[in-house]
Amino acid sequence: MMFEPKGPARKISMLIGMGQELNGDDAIGCAIADNFSERDWLAVNAGTVPENFTGMVKRERPSTLVIVDAAEMGLPAGEIRRIEKSKANSAFYSTHSIPVSQTIAQIEPYVKEVVLIGIQPNTMQQFKRLSPQATEAAKKLMALLKSNRLEEIKRL
Repeated sequence: MMFEPKGPARKISMLIGMGQELNGDDAIGCAIADNFSERDWLAVNAGTVPENFTGMVKRERPSTLVIVDAAEMGLPAGEIRRIEKSKANSAFYSTHSIPVSQTIAQIEPYVKEVVLIGIQPNTMQQFKRLSPQATEAAKKLMALLKSNRLEEIKRL
């Protein structure tokens, strides 16, 4: 039996940053979640196990859920794109426990809007820091989130 939530989605937004923090730019989602703070936003560093946070999403019922991760899109390093849910498994790196699409399927009924954001990595080399391109992309994305301008991000 599926849990039926009571009441409307809350007037908060939620950011889930994903990635492997030891693999260079694959840590970009985690770094953004760790450094993003804004009123009416809840930011969570989910690392490689975003499925561990589905209960939190179901409980909080955010109006908007933004999921951020490094994504192979064939673009220059640091490029940011909105990714269609149908392309999630092919774009996001497979450092996660289960496919991103399965996590989305579990939480989608509890959220008004799910937005997937991919950032093209420069390096995924183990034990490397974020590249300058990823760092700049993180700053740009956080500014867009704070000013509620996600629609300015091109779609993949």
